[in-house]
Amino acid sequence: MKIKFLVCGDVGCLGNGSQEIYEMFQNHKQDWFEIKLTGCQGFCAAGPVIQVQPGDIFYQKVKPDDVEEIIEKARQHQVFDRLNWKDAKTREKYEKVHEIPFYRKQKKIVLNTNGQVDPESIDDYLDFGGYDALKKTLTLHPEDIVNEIIKSGLRGRGGGGFSTGRKWKSIFESKQTPRYVLCNGDEGDPGAFMDRSVMQGTPHLVLEGMAIAAYAVGSTQGYIYVRDEYPIAIKNLRIAIDAAKEKGFLGDQIMGTDFSFDIKIKRGAGAFVCGESSALMRSIEGKIGEPNEKYVHAAEAGLWKKPSLLNNVETFANVPYIILNGADKYRELGTEGSPGTKVFSLVGKIKNAGLIEVPMGIALREIIYDVGGGISKNRPFKAVQTGGPSGGCIPIDYMDLPIDYDSLTRVGSMMGSGGMIVMDDCDCMVELARYFTRFLMEESCGKCTPCREGLMQVYGILERITRGEGRMEDIELLEELGEYISESALCGLGKSAPNPLLSTLRYFKHEYIDHIENKHCTAGVCKRLTRFEIDPEACKKCGACYKAWAVSAIEKTDDGTYKINQDKCVKCGECRLSCSFNAITW
Repeated sequence: MKIKFLVCGDVGCLGNGSQEIYEMFQNHKQDWFEIKLTGCQGFCAAGPVIQVQPGDIFYQKVKPDDVEEIIEKARQHQVFDRLNWKDAKTREKYEKVHEIPFYRKQKKIVLNTNGQVDPESIDDYLDFGGYDALKKTLTLHPEDIVNEIIKSGLRGRGGGGFSTGRKWKSIFESKQTPRYVLCNGDEGDPGAFMDRSVMQGTPHLVLEGMAIAAYAVGSTQGYIYVRDEYPIAIKNLRIAIDAAKEKGFLGDQIMGTDFSFDIKIKRGAGAFVCGESSALMRSIEGKIGEPNEKYVHAAEAGLWKKPSLLNNVETFANVPYIILNGADKYRELGTEGSPGTKVFSLVGKIKNAGLIEVPMGIALREIIYDVGGGISKNRPFKAVQTGGPSGGCIPIDYMDLPIDYDSLTRVGSMMGSGGMIVMDDCDCMVELARYFTRFLMEESCGKCTPCREGLMQVYGILERITRGEGRMEDIELLEELGEYISESALCGLGKSAPNPLLSTLRYFKHEYIDHIENKHCTAGVCKRLTRFEIDPEACKKCGACYKAWAVSAIEKTDDGTYKINQDKCVKCGECRLSCSFNAITW
């Protein structure tokens, strides 16, 4: 058996030089090994990363100069231990992927082959059982497929968490034709890259899920809506569609049956609102991307007023596993109300940032401290935001909260598509609410008054508070505005837009009061409300702050300690981040 060197070729590792590493392997190519540029292997914080198979060996922080020694060690069946992952606390080294804490608690369905196959090779996908689920599907009655998805309890992974099977059944029972199968790849949440990584790393998995859905609901045409900022995903999807047609998995009379199904790619222009179902369909039709009234259901009048099934990338990527292994097997993971797994992009103030897939119901604490390795620079945890700009902020009181659709909703957040942003004590919750309100205000289509005007008013008030011009009555007004927008906005974007505001008011109201009454930013973020000082008694004279400051605002005193020149200070906070002795006050 040949040795395989699997080089992560997703955006994070590419940005750190994995393409050059891949080319170095190609330059040293020998008959006894093969080299692949794969999709995301998940551990972005350790990139560029390489897996060596067989053996499950994991290398991190790889440089082009390491390639020759990696090859030589593999030839001798040895491990290049300098590149093994090392635990920062225990200093213990881990050779194998499944031993590393980041991977240990993960359960992979969607990402199972994402770091194992060449995304441009359909043969690689077939070697891992690709399209076996579609082959099985074509031997069954469409209604049996629909019932199996219902039985699995699969809920839409795009944010709403609606029953996938029920949605499929409504299209299956429709009397109208044609029917369309649509894949939502318009992932616009800041810090989110789950769908991009799947489309980019395992495009055939998405195509197979869509083909199974099309057979189940009686569709002959599908569309994948991908935001234009994902050029590699678009390229890999196009290659995959052409290869699938050539092999007979897409197109006319698939695998010799009467079933025909084709897929086209629609490139989105980057409008956040086009992640909403009706706005997405209008965009595919060539119209302005704005939502329709909610009484119009896509199962009755979707794309071109025809029955349309819309699921997101991750939802379709779960389907082949369910069909191949059965609903009962799928329900072994997750909870009763939220079966299966969930893919998250774990980012922010977290040591092990990356792409993860964990069982539904896992505790937030396990994600942050076991998988994520804890907070960067060992600072105190403050909150985690789930669900993207329309999600809520969950405080430390809920660290043992099981992560599923219903639990997150109860604490004022949401699952969303799977973005998870971790924050520490240096994050200001008022500023966070202001930032996301501005984002949503700018992304609003402007069709309905509550969203268009309401978010503008909320943003103006938050802007005043962060400048130190807030009034105590602003807090009550913000709560009223948030509730009004949530109840009366036209689409899901507007209804969920107040979530960052309302959740921070719910759990961090003391920070709003501190901004208004004391003209002080608890986190030291709002510049007009912050003054950094160095405590001379706590200062250890190490000079770390002096080296970190880019504008020469820190000066050395006669006794060897340091002080901040307030005339030069730009309040960037770098001194605080560089100090290991908590000598910086604000």
